[in-house]
Amino acid sequence: MSHATIQDTPTPVPPPSGRRGSLSQRSLPRWAPAGFAAAGLLIGSAVGAGAGLTSKVQWGLIAVVAFLVISYAVTTTVENQRQARDRLATSVVWVCFLLAVVPLFSLLWTTIVRGMKALDIDFLTHSMAGVLGSEANGGVYHALIGTLEQVGIATVIATPLGLLTAVYLVEYGKGSLAKAVTFFVDVMTGIPSIVAGLFILSLMLMTGTGPSGFMGSLALTILMLPVVVRSTEEMLKLVPNELREAALALGVPKWRMILKVVLPTAIGGITTGVMLAIARIAGETAPIMLLVYGSQLINNNPFADAQSSLPLYIFEQYKIGEVAAFDRAWAAALVLIAFVMILNLVARGVARWKAPKTGR
Repeated sequence: MSHATIQDTPTPVPPPSGRRGSLSQRSLPRWAPAGFAAAGLLIGSAVGAGAGLTSKVQWGLIAVVAFLVISYAVTTTVENQRQARDRLATSVVWVCFLLAVVPLFSLLWTTIVRGMKALDIDFLTHSMAGVLGSEANGGVYHALIGTLEQVGIATVIATPLGLLTAVYLVEYGKGSLAKAVTFFVDVMTGIPSIVAGLFILSLMLMTGTGPSGFMGSLALTILMLPVVVRSTEEMLKLVPNELREAALALGVPKWRMILKVVLPTAIGGITTGVMLAIARIAGETAPIMLLVYGSQLINNNPFADAQSSLPLYIFEQYKIGEVAAFDRAWAAALVLIAFVMILNLVARGVARWKAPKTGR
């Protein structure tokens, strides 16, 4: 006698009716966000002009609100509330991104337009020796030399110290000493630049040392060191532990594993962190005013006598109050931005060149 196995076939449950519980089959075209943005701009311009608002920022804020409202309402009508909420979140992210990028591009554009008035070969190859503030000639050569020397010395001192400190914290640091080092690095991160300058100034007064570019470099080193430590520490933590374990399993000493495996793997992030630290100190003015004093003459020796720097030069020229001085200040600001940008491009090239090759 055979027994037949009866399997119950599940009865399909009909989807719930209503827009809230089901996904709509209709969808908006790809150009819909651009259309919403255009409609928002039209509404913002119309409301701003009709209300007599003179600030373009107010027009932009009205356009942003209109764009978000239109995007949510149309998506809810055509598609569904889930898609509308998703599109609203995406729109908010894009709006925040644009609000962050627009001031940066505006700053860069303003600096380029106003800085190009005085920027030429003579401006880069001449100093302010014997030039009055109201005169249109003069240049930034002495300040550029001072910035290169001061930032270069600070980088030479802070980079190995920060790198070794980060290696200790990640690879060796345990217990109270590592916690103390981490605490002081965190404290140094928030030190104002004027405090670092006052610290070096107190040492100068105690030892009877005069102003020089080297004294300014020491203050810049204090500001640069915690940035290098923190960025390098985070990059070393991103190196997979499997690489460390594989090298140690082959009998490689730990110091050689760090030197040949960990550091080459993280060299890209380390280089980027160093460049960020250089950008952090390249625009400092307060320590230079206290320790370097500034000079209108060319001084190629960073270990003796006063020097200038690009940030201090910008401050001095803007303080003069003449039209020609304003043009020189904007041109020096453009040179400073170009200096930092070139450093970042070089750092990216070095990081890509030194990065470990995974295959052909």
